[in-house]
Amino acid sequence: MNTLNNCANCPVHHKENLTRLGVDMQNSDFVITLAGNPNTGKSTVFNNLTGLRQHTGNWPGKTVTRAEGGFSYNEKRYKVVDLPGTYSLLSTSTDEEVARDFILFGRPDVTVIVADATRLERNLNLALQILEITDRAVLCLNLMDEAKRNDIEIDVRALSRELGIPVIAASARRRQGMQELLAAIEEVASGKYVCKPRRAKNQPAKLKHAVSVITEKLNEQFSDLPNINWVALRLLEGDQSIIDAIRSGDLGLLKQDLPSTVSEKIQDSNTQQQERENIISTANSLRWEQGIDFHDSVIESIYEEASEIAKKTVFQKGSKSAYGLDIKIDKIVTGKWLGFPIMFLLLAGVFWITVSGANYPSGLLFNLLIDKLHPVLKEAATSINMPWWLSGVLIDGGYMSMAWVISVMLPPMAIFFPLFTLLEDLGYLPRVAFNMDKMFRKAGAHGKQALTMSMGFGCNAAGVVAARVIDSPRERLIAIITNNFSLCNGRWPTQILIATIFIGGAVPAGIAGLVSAGAVVGIALFGIFMSLVVSWGLSKSVLRGEASAFSLELPPYRPPRILQTLYTSLIDRTVFVLWRAIVFAVPAGIVIWLVANLKVDGLSIAEHFINWSNPFALIFGLNGVILLAYIIAIPANEIVIPTVLMLTVLSSGLTGIGSGNGVMFELDSINGTGEILRAGGWTLLTAVNLMLFSLLHNPCSTTIYTIYKETKSLKWTLVSTFLPIILGLMICFLTTQIWMILIH
Repeated sequence: MNTLNNCANCPVHHKENLTRLGVDMQNSDFVITLAGNPNTGKSTVFNNLTGLRQHTGNWPGKTVTRAEGGFSYNEKRYKVVDLPGTYSLLSTSTDEEVARDFILFGRPDVTVIVADATRLERNLNLALQILEITDRAVLCLNLMDEAKRNDIEIDVRALSRELGIPVIAASARRRQGMQELLAAIEEVASGKYVCKPRRAKNQPAKLKHAVSVITEKLNEQFSDLPNINWVALRLLEGDQSIIDAIRSGDLGLLKQDLPSTVSEKIQDSNTQQQERENIISTANSLRWEQGIDFHDSVIESIYEEASEIAKKTVFQKGSKSAYGLDIKIDKIVTGKWLGFPIMFLLLAGVFWITVSGANYPSGLLFNLLIDKLHPVLKEAATSINMPWWLSGVLIDGGYMSMAWVISVMLPPMAIFFPLFTLLEDLGYLPRVAFNMDKMFRKAGAHGKQALTMSMGFGCNAAGVVAARVIDSPRERLIAIITNNFSLCNGRWPTQILIATIFIGGAVPAGIAGLVSAGAVVGIALFGIFMSLVVSWGLSKSVLRGEASAFSLELPPYRPPRILQTLYTSLIDRTVFVLWRAIVFAVPAGIVIWLVANLKVDGLSIAEHFINWSNPFALIFGLNGVILLAYIIAIPANEIVIPTVLMLTVLSSGLTGIGSGNGVMFELDSINGTGEILRAGGWTLLTAVNLMLFSLLHNPCSTTIYTIYKETKSLKWTLVSTFLPIILGLMICFLTTQIWMILIH
């Protein structure tokens, strides 16, 4: 009953009938939308259909805005829209509004409901709500492989009869059932399969009467409005977005029969406005007649129907409890006493492996790109009589910056990201958020901020966008402002490199890797601490309020997909971040060379700035090179270290790759980078403060722009930009003063 049909030899199901179009989806014949609970595999289905590589992860909240792609099947073009995961369409969080409004007003030709076969009863709650809105749907019963592993059987045919729509058993991660899903989509879209979706049966009589009264009035005003019963129910619920749409008439579905004269148009508009206000007033009156537990009764009726369907179609074989092992593991990794120690040890292990493994490949890259290839390029430039300034700009500036980015960043990223992705794919990252939930609530923030913080460890811009999953505008703003305290992709290499050189270099070689990893973990934890402190401060002052309650679903542990993990981490993350760094590093390197070689009164522009800013920077345990580097590196955090290195070389007289000073010739490992920095006057205190300032400084330009797009506020964008800088300088100042006291 739960097997996947293999009909690959059937002409209509043959894989060659599918052409993945990626984002090339113009002039589509049909619009398909994917909807479902979080973490059911919607994005994986989307990727299978379109050929795109939308990032997927084993934790809820990955898709926070809709993604679009396309495919061609049997000579028809389909546009696919992947909606945010949501548990319900009956509340007003941003992700639920995006899903609901697209299904209702976007009028997709087919809505594919992606459900978790291992948790079918809970997933049916959303499915039944969607079937109240649309009469053209397909249920993709995903994760059937996990259901089988947990001894869960599902009668697919009986489920299809109960819901009145096609039901396709699938395992999207293994690409099983996709051909059957394509065939079902085609049949529903073309009208060959006429759905008879199940509608609510358990509604109280009083509620049915109220819905019918409002429906009648809506039909008079909006004759072309689809799913009118569902709109009536939302009006009864007091859904403000639906009320506003009715009041304005801005549903995009109104008849366009405008009167011929302006006076008639105004009079008719006033009449229509009165009628729309009458609909809203009627709904308000009928709402109070339903009783104070009206919303609960609506939810209960849906739950009852879902439970009835599940009892008829889902069977647990034997006495084995589904996810029994997961529950046992969670008692350990999310336990009161062991949860945090395990989290710290795992993070320390990831960083230790990264630190220990990055040095040798980094040395090889240094040797190839800098020691060997750079002199070849310089000789080639000389042989063609390239002007010295052009050679300097292109080779000593642009190329050297790119070479340092690759040498310094590629090895640690190629080790760190696969390990981090593995923890994500296994389902451990949501457990980190679960462990942090209580602390965020005590700080006056939303518990989901722990999820946005976790996403910020990959990219702060993504973490800012992920804050859409937080319903409260106040708490969403707190999450946005504090997300910069999560170390992003671009800052991990800086932390790992500096910790390896200076922290690891200050202890015996036998424990250097472990101590360096511990230092990076310490910085990451300090970022979490600052996020909590700032959240508490904001919630007690300018963003005063109480923390909201929410439910966080922990996904099942899933066996790792080694090839997928390697692809995601090496292509989607490592190569993407490295390429972004190179794109910014080349022009930054040119700028660095120019400011270091354009002279005013005998000194370069860089030297003027460094000499001018050094006294100020030293108060904070930094130096002028670091301040200038962070100004140049505003576009991307990834280019901080290459910028620091080039400015240190050029401002310290170490300009001669091949000049005979000996420093650059010895650059055969990460230790060679340390020699450059120490020659530039760096100390252990400088390194510690750089690690702190790398954590606490302004967001990159991409994140700043994303903050402005999400908040629509220049004020909060400026707060998000300058608050970390102020805090960073304060922390560095305190660190420096304490350091000096301890030394003296």
